[in-house]
Amino acid sequence: MKKEGLKDMHQVQSYFVRRVSGIIGSKGRKLIGWDEILEGGLAANAAVMSWRGIKGGLEAAKMGHEVVMTPNNFVYLDFMQGDRMIEPPVYSTLRLKKTYAFDPVSDGIDPKMVKGGQGNLWTEQVYNTRHMQYMLWPRALALAECLWSPAASREWNGFTRRVEDQFVRMDIRNVKYSTAMFEPVFNLKKDARDSLLVELSTEAEGMDIHYSFDYSHPDRFYPKYTGPLEIPADAQLLRVVTYRNGKQMGRQIDMPVAELRKRAAALKK
Repeated sequence: MKKEGLKDMHQVQSYFVRRVSGIIGSKGRKLIGWDEILEGGLAANAAVMSWRGIKGGLEAAKMGHEVVMTPNNFVYLDFMQGDRMIEPPVYSTLRLKKTYAFDPVSDGIDPKMVKGGQGNLWTEQVYNTRHMQYMLWPRALALAECLWSPAASREWNGFTRRVEDQFVRMDIRNVKYSTAMFEPVFNLKKDARDSLLVELSTEAEGMDIHYSFDYSHPDRFYPKYTGPLEIPADAQLLRVVTYRNGKQMGRQIDMPVAELRKRAAALKK
């Protein structure tokens, strides 16, 4: 650091990346790196993989560098797909609808500087091939449409219907996939009396949500959700399941009331 007049480790990293870029360039190749290579100064002609959101990609493109948009909040396929009560535990969630909202050339970035987009399935917590399939599908279908279809042609409900067609094919081929788009999403709020209310919704259309507070397993003959639920005073467990046309569509979710109260408390912070 003293010899090169470097002030901090960001500049040390930039020094290292610039030297490596020179070596790569001498071999007729071009360097591409994760958006950390912006820190301390970007090497000439380097392309950037923008993974910590889109900020790095925007910054690099404005400086005249090509980028690949791969923001973790849209395309990290190792994140949980549905509610964490029934998902293989990871540190964050990425639902199908959020992936489908990905646009690699949004927010004013110059399209000429965007080489494309990329989804990432890191496997530190993916334990076998069946688990890998589950994490990929159907989010990889959403990513494919986002990258290879015009934005004007994309429409959420039409996409979910096409996904269901693909599920039929996957069933025939014994490919594992997530049914999270059929399963309830929990939203919590308080009423005028400060009582906790549970709002339920689904990403896919046409779902009937049935529930119980009495430890029994709900089916299509149980009460159907029609509006926010007030938790009974003695309830300890909310069970929910979705049906469409008499067929169960998603997995049953067993949601402890204590977990709901914990999530509600976290929202206040």
